[in-house]
Amino acid sequence: MATISRAEEKERPRVRGSLQIKFGLSYILLIAAVLVLLNTYPLIVSEDLAFRSKATAMENSVSVMVSALANLESLTEENVSAAMTLVAAADMSRILVTDAAGKVLYDTRESDGAVGDYALYTEVVQALSGNDAFTSSYRNGAFRSRAAAPVLYQNRIIGAVYAYEYDVGQAALLRGFQSNIRNLSIIVTAMVLVVSFIMSRALTGKISELLSAIRQVRAGAYSHRAAVRGHDEIAQIGDEFNRLTDRLQTTEDVRRRFVSDASHELKTPLAAIRLLTDSILQTENIDPATTREFVADIGREADRLSRISEDLLRLTRLDGGAVPMPSEVDVAPVLEQVLRMMELVAEERGIALHCDAAEHCRVLATKDELHQVLYNLVDNAVKYSHDGGQVRVSLRREGRQAVLTVADDGVGIPEEDLPRIFQRFYRVDKARSRAAGGTGLGLSIVQDTVKNRGGSVEAANRPQGGAVFTVHWPRVEEGGGGE
Repeated sequence: MATISRAEEKERPRVRGSLQIKFGLSYILLIAAVLVLLNTYPLIVSEDLAFRSKATAMENSVSVMVSALANLESLTEENVSAAMTLVAAADMSRILVTDAAGKVLYDTRESDGAVGDYALYTEVVQALSGNDAFTSSYRNGAFRSRAAAPVLYQNRIIGAVYAYEYDVGQAALLRGFQSNIRNLSIIVTAMVLVVSFIMSRALTGKISELLSAIRQVRAGAYSHRAAVRGHDEIAQIGDEFNRLTDRLQTTEDVRRRFVSDASHELKTPLAAIRLLTDSILQTENIDPATTREFVADIGREADRLSRISEDLLRLTRLDGGAVPMPSEVDVAPVLEQVLRMMELVAEERGIALHCDAAEHCRVLATKDELHQVLYNLVDNAVKYSHDGGQVRVSLRREGRQAVLTVADDGVGIPEEDLPRIFQRFYRVDKARSRAAGGTGLGLSIVQDTVKNRGGSVEAANRPQGGAVFTVHWPRVEEGGGGE
């Protein structure tokens, strides 16, 4: 059995490692992209939602306070304090009310209050300019939100309301959301890494097995099969590879058998020639008649060698696809020529040749191919017919096919030999075949020649005795393409 070299064995883990590294890197990049998206987009959206919620809540609160002060003609510490006791929002960290100049009239901070001072906050300045203002930020685990709005009396700005909120509650919720996403990311990362490792191992394992099988077959172990399990594309490639190796094994077996049979067939006439030449050389005072007989036998064996060589060359050309370009050929004239050639041989044994050939049975082939096929079949039928028997040849049109049948009334073909009758060098009766001058390649040449032109050939036994060979060719119209 073929073996793999050490260099190839060393190459295998390197290939597997390379694939695993590539798959691992691709998975890591994919995970990194997913995690970046998972840890940025939801957080941005959640912070944006929190900011919008803060803006809406604070603007509503400031609006309520502005409405409570809008009925006052002017703002003083006393009337502002009285009005704000009814509407001040308890959830605000600080509330300031200023007059039109920015002086603080009301401050909810109990200690270190700013009443009497001027509020120079940006939001207050914007409010005293007639604009609503809101800012919010999230840092150090807290939301810091500021809102301000002008207080109007008869379309005249008489002051401003400023609200500040320091919210750690909603910030805690956001931190919890961020923590949950981070934990989820870690879990997802771990799961993906495990799954990717398992998948990459399984995938590279299949590829490694397939690569090992390819190396085995390349080394000549055609019986080796790739054990790739599953139903994915790699497993399908493995199945196709196994079918290919089956075909290679069959081809190799056929090649070896063909070489063995060819060697055996060539040895027989060569051995006979050597025996006859040795007999001539070692026999003293051999008479001319015996010499002439031996030389005639040598000539016959040489002719047999020539026939075997020609048939082998013909089969080699057919196997290699080296066939000439076909043309439209009428089968009937070629059949008539073959029958004229076989008449003398048939008459010597008292065999009658009967032919029923339809006209205009045109096929795509060459005259030499048709002659070879027809001659082999008719010659085979004459050889295996009884003396005084009959050989019937029929050529007819059946739909889009030209059908040729050659039937004899000999002993027929044993049923167990019918499936192998077209194998190269296969003979039903080896002694009789060689005595008749056959090479064992005629029917193989017939089958390969017909198949190369899109046809088929079959062998069967006749109920009344004898064998019948049937050939089907695709038929073409005269002067045109196929029907």
